[in-house]
This record gives sequence, structure tokens and C-alpha cells, in this order.
Amino acid sequence: MRNKIATCNSLVCLGIFAATVVTGAQQTRKKTAAAKQEPFSWVSPLTNAEWAKKTLPATVRHATFKSKLMGIEVGYYIYLPPDYESGQKRYPVVYHLHGGRPGGESKSVRLASYVDAAIKKGTIKPTIYVFPNGGPVSWYDMPEMTNGMGETVFVKELIPHIDATYRTWSAREGRALEGYSQGGRGTTRIMFKHPELFLSVAPGGSGYGPEKTIQENNGYENQNLRFLPVGYNAWDLAKVYATRKDRPALNILIWDGTKCFNYEFNLKYSAYLKELGLQHEFLSIPDVPHTATGSYDVKGDDIMRHHQKTFDAHRLRFGR
Repeated sequence: MRNKIATCNSLVCLGIFAATVVTGAQQTRKKTAAAKQEPFSWVSPLTNAEWAKKTLPATVRHATFKSKLMGIEVGYYIYLPPDYESGQKRYPVVYHLHGGRPGGESKSVRLASYVDAAIKKGTIKPTIYVFPNGGPVSWYDMPEMTNGMGETVFVKELIPHIDATYRTWSAREGRALEGYSQGGRGTTRIMFKHPELFLSVAPGGSGYGPEKTIQENNGYENQNLRFLPVGYNAWDLAKVYATRKDRPALNILIWDGTKCFNYEFNLKYSAYLKELGLQHEFLSIPDVPHTATGSYDVKGDDIMRHHQKTFDAHRLRFGR
């Protein structure tokens, strides 16, 4: 089984963090990269505050909340619309799950600039965007790790905190989920596992190859990394969701750049969802490699408009 895992990873996990066994120069490079990697922290703001102040929209804030589950502070960035402070109306909210491992709320906050520009030019209506921290193995629950509950902290604690602290619509019709790469994997698992929380969902650049490896190898992504319980992967969770007679509807957009190393597996996953009878859109982004900001440079407005269509369909319910 372990030999099979090593072979599978070499084919489909290019560019994805994996604790695989390598030799010679590869091992040296891996140790060097690990030495440069900062240790994980549940509170991880941008280190250059002056750069952030000059570069990010003025309404971006870094904040924390106390996790009852873990007994520690957890960080996040939040983008508030330009008119947030001048009124009392409520707003829909989009959660963007960052890529990479380990987690850090600063990893994707640069996308707030795209959101701010889209609102100011009228592409989308004023919307709150939240950029959470994904935990030590981003967006996975790892119960054997100290403070390793990446999914549960997000679903059970952060979302209620945001609804209680900011003026959100506080309903799935006004709550969207998206993410890129590792965050696309997290988005996919969470949207099928917790469809009662979100209506508009948009995983991008997702590593569905490693998720397939997990499915086929008893939870192992590689020789040293196993996810439990068995079935905790994007492929099996989609099938479970598809068999639910009472499943809440999901407005799904899958997106990826045509030059991304995950692109072919995104096409395969799209075909798989069609086989399951799960309707969705697929957005191909021409000539873009594995990059969230690069994807937003070309098709960010389309991704944001996907959520906006969902919000518009339910805006009258919230009197907006």
C-alpha cells in the first residue's frame, strides 16, 4: 500500500506539501525548505504592517476570537465594505479559504483588494469577505495534533463568531464559501459535509489528485500523513451528499487555470460530479498556472459574480 501511495503522489501531487520519503539532493532541499518555514500559529497577521496598511484596502481588519474548543486565540482578516461604518444595514459574507500548509490568515488577504475594486466599480454589491486561518494542516481536523481542529474551528466557532460580531445576513442564502488549492480542497469537503451552512460555493485550483489518493489508500495521502475517519475526502463526501434525499441545494462553481498542475484533475472531478447528478459550473481560466491572484487577475470578477447572483436571488428576503 505504501509503495502505491509514493507512486501516486509522484504523479498527482506536484507542488503540494507532502511528507514523502526522498533521497539525496531532494532530501537536502526538503530540509532547507523546512528550516525556512515559520512555525504554525493560530494568530498569524502579516509581518509587515506598514506594507499591509499601504497595500490593502483601508477597511481590512485583523482580529482574533477565543476558541472555546482549544482555549486559545484564533486570528482572521476581514474585509468590510466601504459603507459599513456609515450605516446599519447587513451584508452577505464570503469566506475564502487560503491555500498551502500550515494555515495562516495572512496567506490570502491580498484578495481583498480585488473585492474592494469590484465593489467600487459596481461589479458586485457591498459584501463582507473573511480570510480565516486553516490550522496546522489547513482545513483538516487532525484530532491527534494539539490544537489541530482546522475544520471544526472554522465551522463551529469562526462562522458563529462572525455572525455575532458583524452585521451579516446570518443565513446560508447570504453566506458563501470559496478557496484555492488546499483551500479548494477544504471548500469542497466542507460544502458537501455542511451544505446547510452555505448556498454559493466555489472551490478553485483544488488538489483533487491527493484527495483521490486519500480515498484509495485508507486515508493516507502519503506514507507519513493519514486523515481519519476513512471517507474524509472530497470524492466520498460528494457521493454521500449526492445520495441524500434531503440535501440542501448548492450553487457550485469549480474554477482553475488551464496551466495549473491540478487542472486535469479538476476536469476529472467535474466529470465525477456530473456522474453523481450534481449540477455545477466549470470556469476555465486561460493560460493561468497555479496561483490564486493570477486567477483573480483574469477571472476574479466572474468568481465574485457567481456569489453575487446567489445573493441577488435572495436579497428581498433580507429587505435589502
